[in-house]
Order: sequence, then structure tokens, then C-alpha cells
Amino acid sequence: MASILLCATPVHGHVTPLLAVAAFLVERGHRVRFLTGSRYREKVEATGADYLPLPAEADYDGSNLDAAFPGRVGLSGPAGIRFDLSTIFLKPAPAQLRAVDAAIRAEKPDAVLVEGLFLGAAMLVARPRETRPPVVILGIVPLSVESVDTAPYGLGVMPKPGVIGRVRNALLAVLAKRIVFGSLQKLAERTVLDATGYPLRTFFLNYPALADAVVQFTVPSFEYPRRDLPETVHFVGPVSRSATSTQALPEWWDELDGSRRVIHVTQGTVANMDYDELIAPSMAGLADENVLVVVSTGGRDVATLPHPLPANVRASEYLPYDKLLPLTDVLVTNGGYGGVHYAMEYGVPLVAAGLSEDKTEVTARVQWSGAGINLKTNHPKPPQVRDAVRRVLADPSYGKVSARIGADIVASPGLAGLEEVVLTLAGADAVGSI
Repeated sequence: MASILLCATPVHGHVTPLLAVAAFLVERGHRVRFLTGSRYREKVEATGADYLPLPAEADYDGSNLDAAFPGRVGLSGPAGIRFDLSTIFLKPAPAQLRAVDAAIRAEKPDAVLVEGLFLGAAMLVARPRETRPPVVILGIVPLSVESVDTAPYGLGVMPKPGVIGRVRNALLAVLAKRIVFGSLQKLAERTVLDATGYPLRTFFLNYPALADAVVQFTVPSFEYPRRDLPETVHFVGPVSRSATSTQALPEWWDELDGSRRVIHVTQGTVANMDYDELIAPSMAGLADENVLVVVSTGGRDVATLPHPLPANVRASEYLPYDKLLPLTDVLVTNGGYGGVHYAMEYGVPLVAAGLSEDKTEVTARVQWSGAGINLKTNHPKPPQVRDAVRRVLADPSYGKVSARIGADIVASPGLAGLEEVVLTLAGADAVGSI
């Protein structure tokens, strides 16, 4: 077996995928320790992994980031990414690194697995390889590794073919590094040097390229092609796959009988505090359509939705995707990486409207791939949602692309592919490797 150290920032959307990783690796017989926030201790221990606490200066309540960090309210696109990276992710990085170092001293792991926004890892990989264990970046957000074929990460700009595209990308890279994220780059460089004594040898958003491996939880058909893609990048498909749900069905479930097209609307489980961003305009825009609108609140009480609900809306806190998505004709989403992959696994076309966190990159990939329509806003108007849903329902090409990507997802190795990468890196250091 291998000894593995998992690390995640204390944010639901970052911890949850790694809980699945932990449970899988434990089941496979590996020794797993999981470093994250105190709110997730019980969930970590339920996987069979040992829980390690982040220090107080790196632990916060990630269940409502707007409440924990009021300065981010109303920000989107590059401005939102700048705030999140500097305040939520970079500021705690030195404390994260100290906790990682303590865990390594207590028990040297065969590999350290981190989600990409656990920026203590950027400090860890700044050190010489012989001084640290192998580091694997887990791609729970779109791939940020630089390429001549892609615009800088965080701008939500899709690839453009040919020489013109490469020139554009080079110019945007200069703009991003010197202007859009210039102050952040300087901050990251100072922070890494102060914490480790070693320089940050790349643009800070490109730090995964310095890791021993990047295991990206998607398939190549949903990621921008790069002719210069490093050999260290491995596509294994989404971490969460369809599984039989035991969740009780809502009382209105029998209405999903095929008599009306089903439109599922969700803001996920993180950016769901303000229904006016997507759920409310979707309900309003689709109120007069001959469809059944199925809303998930992502865990919030259904009573918090704007009332009265339109006559064609049905709502629940959570819904069993293994049962709902085969009956869904369109998913209206704010662009959560996991939820988008769930939809495509079932060949469901998308209408995406999200520019916060990593969503500006996810929604751009929805558009680029042809799996759906990108509304390019955090706050679509009701007619925008209505018209986009009408277009997707009328044009079968969106569903065909989603189904094609879904077939790639079903065929991908998933967490078994991650295990293979980890054991290859661990090599002779992993005692009794499977």
C-alpha cells in the first residue's frame, strides 16, 4: 500500500471531490491522511481516512464565502478571481505549508495529493524535488496549465485557431501577467520566497506545471487542446460518477412522466445564496413555457425560494441525479464543474450562466465544446434564459455533443486512473504497492 496525504482548502466544492478520492483510496487499502478544515472532520473520518486539522489562520467557514469574505460580494470575472486568489487561497498558503510540513515530519507520505487551489502546494513544489515527496495536483477545476494554444486562465476566453490565435494568446498572457494579475503575481512571488527561500519559477496560476503530476477530473473532449501539453497531465474523467441514490423522491416525482419537457435549474451547493442570480430569473423566464421546471436549492430550505412559485415549477433541497438526469431535457446551471460533468454523463445539453470562482472557465468550455449555450453573465434576465432554453430544445446538436462527451466520461478510468498515477510516482517508496 501507499501512504498518501490529501490536502484541501475548507470550501465545500473543494473538499467534497477529495472525500470521494479518500474513500476510494482507503477502500483500496492505502494509508490516507486528510488535511482540511475542522468543519469537515466527521466527513473525512467517515471515509476511513485520518483527519488532520488546518491551523486556525488557514481554517474558515467556506460554506458561505460571501459572508466569510464580504469584500468578494458582487465581484465576477478577473476581479472576482483576483479577490478569491489573494484573500481566500493565497493568504492562508504559508500556514497550509507549515501544516503540510508537520504532517510530512510526522509520517513521510509516498505522495501528497492536493486540489489545485490549496496554494500551499505552490510553495511545496517550489522546493527542489529531492527535498519533498511527489506532489499530485487534483484537477477539480478546469486545467490552468499554460499553453501557446490557450488564453491565460481566468479570462474565460476560448481558443482561437492558427497563427492569429497564438499571437492573441501571447498578447493576452502579457496582459494577464503584468496587468490583470500583475499585483497577484508579485504577491505570490514574495509569499513563496518568504515561506520557502526558493523563487516561484512560473506564473502562479501555472504552478501545477511544476508538480510531479496533474490528474485532471475531466476528459480531453471537454478541455482545450494543447500541442504543448506536459506529459505530467493525465485525464481520468470526473471524480464523481453516477451511483444508485437512496434519497427519498419528492411527492411530485410522478409528474416526470414525459408529458412535458423537463428543465432542471440549479445553482449548485456553493454559489446558491442569491436566487436572483439564476434560479429566480429561470423560473420567471420559463413560467409560461410548456415545460416542467425542476429546481434544486442545493440544500437550502425550499421555503427560501421566491414565492409563490410559478405553476410549472417543482422544487426540492436535493434531487437524485441518477434518476433525474435521464429524464432531463436541459440543465440550466451556474457552471459548477461537477454538475456540468454529471449532466454530460447523461447526454443532457446545458444553458450555463456563471462567472464567479472557476465558473467563467467552465461556462466557456460549455460553449467551446458545443454541449450548450453560455450566457456569459452571473445575472441573466428571464428572457435570456427562456430564449436559450428554446434554442437548446430546438437544436439537437447540443444534446449530441453532450452525449458524445458523456460516452468519453463513461469510458474514462476515474479514480482507478488516479491510483495508477500515484503508485507510479510512489514507485519503490510505496511498501507493498498494489
